[in-house]
Amino acid sequence: MRRRLIAIGSQEEESEINLTPMLDVVFIMLIFFIVTASFVRETGLDVNRPDQDDRPQVVQERGAILVILDNQNQIWIDGLVIDPRAVQANIGRLHAEDITRPVVIQADPNSSAELLVAIMDASRQAGADNISIAAGAN
Repeated sequence: MRRRLIAIGSQEEESEINLTPMLDVVFIMLIFFIVTASFVRETGLDVNRPDQDDRPQVVQERGAILVILDNQNQIWIDGLVIDPRAVQANIGRLHAEDITRPVVIQADPNSSAELLVAIMDASRQAGADNISIAAGAN
């Protein structure tokens, strides 16, 4: 009986788990994923505005509310420079006169896209549903 216990005890001491093959497999998988990974950096959204032609800028549509955003990020409505915070009120006033009037935003290619989106949002909040964007300089 004693011999049997000794034999079992010696087998337990000799048997170990060898982690070397498992580590090899993990490193091979790591190398595989690093090599096959695509390193694409997407930091934002590219906006391609139409190119400016030599044609006349924008012929104002009949009864359209024309908002001009120039290259210095100034907003022009009805020939007056408007503060960005007053765009919604001005468009709302002009839109209230005739609710079928569309809003045409003429944006310079060098103007701020953020300001263009802010003008579009203000137009929507003023109640305008028909909003168009035109490229060009004033």
